[in-house]
Amino acid sequence: MHELSLARDIIETVYQNVPKEEVNRVSSVVIKVGTFSGVVTDSLKFSFQAITSGTELEGAELETIEIPFMLKCNDCNKETTNEIGMMLCSDCGSGNTEIISGGELQIVEVKIQEAEEAA
Repeated sequence: MHELSLARDIIETVYQNVPKEEVNRVSSVVIKVGTFSGVVTDSLKFSFQAITSGTELEGAELETIEIPFMLKCNDCNKETTNEIGMMLCSDCGSGNTEIISGGELQIVEVKIQEAEEAA
């Protein structure tokens, strides 16, 4: 279950980048997850909640933005989507393609409550 280690890495990144006095006010961490990344989103969210339980980050949510699997065809220059892992252009059928999205796993935002909201 690599989602557990990914959740640990996300939490460690939050601790490294949020000032210590503000960590307890983190309300959510927003990440982009590509459909081709191999990450099981529900398992990642469960792992995040389990690890943060009893810590300053308890109650913080892990929000995900799903990024679709997309290809760029180098022959017809079209950007297409098709079945994940299928590397053929769905427009012209060429195999001369490259993945342009869908493999992401990236923290894009850490939301912090205002001091009066956290009280």
